[in-house]
Amino acid sequence: MIKLASVRGKISRSLVAAVFGGLLASGLGVLLHTYNVGRGLIDHSYELQLVARGDVRAQEAVIVYLDETSHKALGQPLNAPWDRTLHARLINRLTAAGAKAIVFDIIFGDPDARNPLADVEMAQAIKDSGRVILGIDLVRFGRNDRQGIPPIELFYTNAAGAGSVEVLADSDLVVRELNAWDDDLGIPSLSGTAASFVSGTSDFEQLSKSGRGNRWVNYYGPPHYLPSVGYSDALSATAVEDSFFRDKVVFIGARLFTKFAGERKDEYAHPFSYWMSNSMVKERGAIFVAGVEIQATMFLNLLRGDWLSRWSQQTERVLIAALGLAFGFGLVRLRPVMATVVGLGGLVVVVAGFQVLFNQKLIWFPWLIILVQVVVALAWSILFNSVQFYVQQRLYEHTLTRFLPPTLVRKFAGNPELLKPGAVEQTISIFFSDIADFTELSRNIDSDALAKLMNNYFETAVSRCIHPTEGTIAKYIGDAIFAFWNAPDPQADHPWRACAAALRFRDQKAQSVDGKPLRTRIGIHTASARVGNFGSAERVDYTALGESVNLGSRLEGLNKVLGTDAVISQSTRELIGDRLVTRPLGLFQLKGFGKPIGVFELVGWPEEAEATRPWREAFAHALEDYHGRKLDAAEKGFQRTLELRPGDGPSRFYLAKLEELKGMTLADDWATHTIMREK
Repeated sequence: MIKLASVRGKISRSLVAAVFGGLLASGLGVLLHTYNVGRGLIDHSYELQLVARGDVRAQEAVIVYLDETSHKALGQPLNAPWDRTLHARLINRLTAAGAKAIVFDIIFGDPDARNPLADVEMAQAIKDSGRVILGIDLVRFGRNDRQGIPPIELFYTNAAGAGSVEVLADSDLVVRELNAWDDDLGIPSLSGTAASFVSGTSDFEQLSKSGRGNRWVNYYGPPHYLPSVGYSDALSATAVEDSFFRDKVVFIGARLFTKFAGERKDEYAHPFSYWMSNSMVKERGAIFVAGVEIQATMFLNLLRGDWLSRWSQQTERVLIAALGLAFGFGLVRLRPVMATVVGLGGLVVVVAGFQVLFNQKLIWFPWLIILVQVVVALAWSILFNSVQFYVQQRLYEHTLTRFLPPTLVRKFAGNPELLKPGAVEQTISIFFSDIADFTELSRNIDSDALAKLMNNYFETAVSRCIHPTEGTIAKYIGDAIFAFWNAPDPQADHPWRACAAALRFRDQKAQSVDGKPLRTRIGIHTASARVGNFGSAERVDYTALGESVNLGSRLEGLNKVLGTDAVISQSTRELIGDRLVTRPLGLFQLKGFGKPIGVFELVGWPEEAEATRPWREAFAHALEDYHGRKLDAAEKGFQRTLELRPGDGPSRFYLAKLEELKGMTLADDWATHTIMREK
């Protein structure tokens, strides 16, 4: 009976937990769907489904941009309307080329005061063409009052139609809703008017209102995707052939990178922009989308009938609630590993299904809410199965091993007092490392390969270099490492330990990217700093702060200038003595510091002394001559060092300095130390 009661108790608790998990995931999903807190998830769902679908061919419309190149080529000002005789020429050219319609996303609300005859010429071109559609400007008076301002009468009476140029941008400046009709003013949009004209539907309102309230812009590709030419090229039949415009609807509007202060450009965020890589941005030449391209896209949506739609709010909410109940109720009854597999597998199936629905039926769904529900349901499953504490404890210890050697991990894990906020002033040896040219090296590898590369790099750095010398890792900064010695436990020989870690870096087999080895640059400085836990009892950041830490970082950066791999400060050199092989590099006043300090290169282990002695001594003599202002002798000495050690970075550095000094008139007491202007 006792055993049966125990089983019943487990079943009861499991059922309660499953019901709670279902209600939690379901309620969260409904909350995110109903209130603004989930707005970002909904918007990104729309964007990601467009990105996942890929580009769609759309050739029925082309764009003529009033861009900077055309401004310059045609002599038009950036801060005033264009000469309307140019518009007349363009209308005539496009009409002759066989354009189906010519749509101006430009406001012509006032006559041309400078050249009234230009209005007459343009009006005649509009009339002769019979296919020009113009924009109606919407002016707001206060919060709610709006008024449509049509083009000047001379243009309006001769145009084939006119429509509102307004687009409905969300708070993040992405235009998602396709507005084809303005109920308040009773006028169609510019894209709706164009679609009605081209399709031959005379009733603008009927076409524009069909499906209103559930139409979303179907972007066919990234910014600047639709075929386009500059205005100045469009005027020339030799620059752009008639076939480019023939049987196409031509949209004309601005695309300017330059804009005057206080003026917002007619550009908007694009659904693809957030997800575009740097290479894609360079390829497209744009990250924002011009308003005229949005008008052209909405026109194509209306003409082709391929705008996006959504199910009703109620339908979406019921489906989200049902999926939340299913995941929340089901995952908690599985062991963590299986729950993860089932949860992620189920999520893949659901997301793939919604993407198929998007691709086939042009219906988009806020699927990221489902992702959040699965994550919450999975977290509850792990928590309920009493693994949370075990996982957190092991994860905590595992995290500490990335920063501390094993002996200190056990000390920290077993003594909560050490985790409380607080710091002490202590002399430490500060160590900064960085991978040379890492940004350039990592640019051409994908994210997974980069993650694997850096994980291997850090694993080697920690397990074979820093922890064997009992160093403490303060933090990882991108591809850089900040570590120190003599804290939290005292180490009498901490300067030597820091230098030994640097030499261990050098002795490791170099990893490579595309055949180029990863070269680590290191700076070491020994001085007083404030060391301890900075943060709270819940989040501990055991690190060091102070001016000496900044100096250590500057020393690491000095390697780039000198062409060295590891440099140490004079204070560190004095404390290690002759236990390791070094050479002086001179006096440097680092950026942010008022006085110069002695800098040394860390050359190697004691057994490397004899092999390196000739070029080290040659360099030392040359440096002594340099500081003694014997520039000719110093130049010969540095050249001699290069003969003994081809490619020697510090010798090249000083030879370059000497070359600069040749063109200067130097005082007898000119400063021989180097002032660094950059970090």
